[in-house]
Amino acid sequence: LKAVILIGGPQKGTRFRPLSFEVPKPLFPVAGVPMVQHHIEACAKVPGMKEILLMGFYQPNEALSRFLVSAQQEFKVPIRYLQEYAALGTGGGIYHFRDQILSGGAEAFFVLNADVCSEFPLQEMLEFRQQHGDMHSFVILGTTANRTQALNYGCIVANADTQEVQHYVEKPSTFVSEIINCGIYLFTPAIFQHIGEVFQRNQQELALEESSNGWQRAEVIRLEQDVFTALAGSGKLYVYKTDGFWSQIKSAGSAIYASRLYLNQYSKSHPERLAQNRPGGPVIRGNVYIHPTASIDSTAVLGPNVSIGEGVTVGAGVRVRESIVLHGASLHDHTCVLNTIVGWDSTIGRWARVEGTPSDPNPNDPYAKIDSETLFRDGRLTPSITILGCSVTIPAEVVILNSIVLPHKELSRSYKNQIIL
Repeated sequence: LKAVILIGGPQKGTRFRPLSFEVPKPLFPVAGVPMVQHHIEACAKVPGMKEILLMGFYQPNEALSRFLVSAQQEFKVPIRYLQEYAALGTGGGIYHFRDQILSGGAEAFFVLNADVCSEFPLQEMLEFRQQHGDMHSFVILGTTANRTQALNYGCIVANADTQEVQHYVEKPSTFVSEIINCGIYLFTPAIFQHIGEVFQRNQQELALEESSNGWQRAEVIRLEQDVFTALAGSGKLYVYKTDGFWSQIKSAGSAIYASRLYLNQYSKSHPERLAQNRPGGPVIRGNVYIHPTASIDSTAVLGPNVSIGEGVTVGAGVRVRESIVLHGASLHDHTCVLNTIVGWDSTIGRWARVEGTPSDPNPNDPYAKIDSETLFRDGRLTPSITILGCSVTIPAEVVILNSIVLPHKELSRSYKNQIIL
């Protein structure tokens, strides 16, 4: 068994700015650990996992290399990064590196998109495939969305008895099904034959259109539109439906929601990562992650859903809720931080209030997903969480509401609903 984690590249993550300026989005900390570490941990737990490949077109940098080395040591599985020469799409990358994936005689491999957060029921997908399909069938992880939100995802129509996928449509314009694609797949080497057919077809079409400017590449292949749509109804594609949690992490607001889902899971999977109320320690409400190197005043109140990074300082009387505070940040006495991501090495002055508007799914709808909201609506900034880039300084006694502050800014007054360049 192997696993491939698709981490994309720098031109993506635009909705994640300004945070993606400082660190590749897959390394952004969610619930205290890099986003992609949750994937790696889930893959490493599957018995027989021989290798985990990260695939994308980020330039290999020091942060990525350091992360891979520490992850290999922690999870005792070989982990490598394969760099694409260009954005090849979700299918093009694995087709380009098919020899690397199949080396060592891989019988099956998982493909996971890095920008999802999930319980990753990988073992269950393997068992499901043994029960339903033959050894050459492919499995998509699916979950239930509500009717209106299903249109934003790949929709799957499956046979109710066998779970065979009969029809697949990516982001349909009208309602097709409430079962949506989670971006987590189980393939066998046979998938490359199907991707190869798309590649051949692309090449033929490009040969016919010699007038095209040459920017279209036959190698750019999308698993969803190009491969699954064709495989549906062929008896080779099945869907495993999960009732576990799942969410996309497209925008910074969805990172706070994903953090909440993972922190909830920690009570079962990693109780040691959750902070407890202790005499002389801060007041903890709900699930909170605090890095061991952070210094927190005993009169601070943290939680629910708070993640405090390395070397963070939290002063007296500080209130933090539904927020991610990244390493080196400093919250001075009596600040209030709600629904906010505080960037690396940022400082919030005394009695300041930094607050955003949560973009959470409807809590009364069990199938609601987080909306991948657009940054602007009707020319105005959509109220969402507040994001402070790295090394932002907020003065004492000001209020920052629903705003995005780019890195290295020193603010002098209060702001509301603004992008501060």
